[in-house]
Amino acid sequence: MKVMVIGSGGREHALCWKIAQSQKVNKLYCAPGNGGTSLVAENVDIKANDIDGLLDFAIKNAMDLTVVGPEEPLVMGIVDKFEDKGLRIFGPNRSCARLEGSKEFAKSFMNKYDIPTAKYKSFSSYQDAVERLDEFSFPLVIKADGLCLGKGVSICGTEEEATNVLKEILRDNKFGKEGDTVVVEEFLEGIEASLLCFVTEDRIIPMESAKDYKKIYENDLGPNTGGIGCFSPSPLFTEKLMKKIQNEILDRIYYGFKSEKLNFKGILYVGLMVVYNDPYVLEFNVRFGDPETEVLMPRLESDIVDLFQKSIDSTLDYSDVKWSDKHCLTVVATSRGYPIDYKKGYEITGCEDLDRNIILFHNGTKYDNGKLLTNGGRVLSITALEDSLQEARKRIYSNIDKINFDGVYYRKDIGK
Repeated sequence: MKVMVIGSGGREHALCWKIAQSQKVNKLYCAPGNGGTSLVAENVDIKANDIDGLLDFAIKNAMDLTVVGPEEPLVMGIVDKFEDKGLRIFGPNRSCARLEGSKEFAKSFMNKYDIPTAKYKSFSSYQDAVERLDEFSFPLVIKADGLCLGKGVSICGTEEEATNVLKEILRDNKFGKEGDTVVVEEFLEGIEASLLCFVTEDRIIPMESAKDYKKIYENDLGPNTGGIGCFSPSPLFTEKLMKKIQNEILDRIYYGFKSEKLNFKGILYVGLMVVYNDPYVLEFNVRFGDPETEVLMPRLESDIVDLFQKSIDSTLDYSDVKWSDKHCLTVVATSRGYPIDYKKGYEITGCEDLDRNIILFHNGTKYDNGKLLTNGGRVLSITALEDSLQEARKRIYSNIDKINFDGVYYRKDIGK
């Protein structure tokens, strides 16, 4: 088989790493890829949002399967365009991708099908939004409706903060059309959790649990990031909690898909807040999470290409998805200044000195004249699969200092 993965981050490297292990695959491409994907696949210089370029490449090279990593091409309708040409592609179509592409659509879906979530109101008028802030207590959350590269969510502690954020989005057009509408919702305080699921025409199959770390500094301080550490499994996901999630969330999502005739095939990421043992949905994503993928792929024992194929064909069963009992942890090495402001192009050394048990996923790297350089805020995901979480932590933190580049930073408390 010829397979193409679309994207350029740690998630895509982890997917390529896993796909490359399949006996069914004899040629693997990654578009546009990064320094790490070039070690297991052939990088193709086509951007992830260049739908026509990707489609043309897939047709000319007779691609048997395309796997979409990031959300933007999904929201743009890449699946619809590929399927119109008779190509097999893993990911939800444009209509289903609205669950991530529009926060208003997602919240409306949750409300309609009684899926527990924070109370909310949506606004397209700055004046209306400001006048109705008194319907919420502080802190509250303001979200730009569309995709904003992970920067469209603000937690506001005061009315003045909220008014300023609303002005930036609705009046100053900070996010352009992606901010034509905002969602204002109550702030839920609890424990955040991630649950990724394979979705086929007739079932939602949860993957193993994972716990990610969003804040840049230790003890969960500082600004939010795209995720700078993660481990799996998460002890939060007890049998009792999973039963609640199944009955109150997943079953209702499935009923909603059927009622709305949403033919969802692909990955559904359910972002949860667990409040006093009750799960609430914070958000939906319609693709693999990052860094969750970096800890789930090493634990997955099934041939992932089989899972993709069976998902597309709606033949995937619970018994097809097999997991290792081992624990996996990843720690992300970032560039100085991330997530606010950072520079690229610094040489990375020491990767070849890591223990052979370390799995190194590249997030933002590139090769230039034989040198490995930083090419993003999140640079490398140092990953270990061991019998216990403690062993995985020990393995990583005894190796991570071998990696060096100007401004390298990582949290020392991941999985602690």
